[in-house]
Amino acid sequence: MARRPLALTMGEPGGVGPEITLKAHEALRSSACVFFALADPSVFPADRVAVVSAPGDAAAAFARRLPVLDIGRAAQGRAGRADPASAPAVIASIEYAVALALSGAASGVVTNPIEKSSLSAAGFGWPGHTEFIEHLTRGAPMPGARARGAVMMIAGPSLRTVPVTIHRSVRDAAAELTAEAIVRKAVITIEALRADFAIVAPRLAISGLNPHAGEKGMMGREEIDVIAPAVAALRARYGAAVTGPRPADTLFHEEARARYDAALCMLHDQALIPAKTLSFHEAVNVTLGLPIVRTSPDHGTALDIAGKGAARADSLITAIKLAATLADARART
Repeated sequence: MARRPLALTMGEPGGVGPEITLKAHEALRSSACVFFALADPSVFPADRVAVVSAPGDAAAAFARRLPVLDIGRAAQGRAGRADPASAPAVIASIEYAVALALSGAASGVVTNPIEKSSLSAAGFGWPGHTEFIEHLTRGAPMPGARARGAVMMIAGPSLRTVPVTIHRSVRDAAAELTAEAIVRKAVITIEALRADFAIVAPRLAISGLNPHAGEKGMMGREEIDVIAPAVAALRARYGAAVTGPRPADTLFHEEARARYDAALCMLHDQALIPAKTLSFHEAVNVTLGLPIVRTSPDHGTALDIAGKGAARADSLITAIKLAATLADARART
């Protein structure tokens, strides 16, 4: 059975989303990675799109034009400016995409970047995409009775990283770090590596928090009091496939990366700096722990270059390809 098309959200219409969407379609239109955009068709040049009435119509149009499913909400503003008046259209695009994925009409969701400040100004009550999509999917069963809970992975060609704490100050992240949070995110990551990434025996490396993983308590006790107990609990469940706490400064060189399939990091920047340094244009944000496939390019709206033809679509193209791969893996399990 052919894979259902992927649903691509509109994102912030004043950002680079429309431009990279067209570039991604141009790059992929001869491939099997069929997708359709959920958008106000007017954000694209009329001669580049084919307005479709259902996801099932996307494949027939895909080789010629970008299939667009009209969300019925008008986008406002212009390139380079995020207008809160566009918030209803941006939100409707996300809601529609998730509903189609939950129904099976779409095989997964790829999200274009949103401008969080603009949505917040319009009364949007969620910190970002991930929390909103987690809310929208809360009533759907997890495949294979897997653990639920949105977990961010940054996936590149040579490194996958998962931060335990995300948008917190370093001080707050250290204070809030718990063994339970480490175990929960590790379990979701291991299950995703096995089921979605088709890795039969996943290997997970767990970083320390402090320099040199605390140097046996000389530079902090979080490794002893929090991280090591979590690693012990995970090793009791998964065996030697889980290692740590490992010093973060020696965790990401080429030889080290060859010994694990993903690294679970304590801090946002521990995870994102190496991932973006190694694969800035190809890194993809993958949300694990959801009942649907969701990926996103690992960059923002780039309002400063929107409408200038300078935006690179590499990350979006990779996000679409990865979403198709993950959808295929889920279909086989």
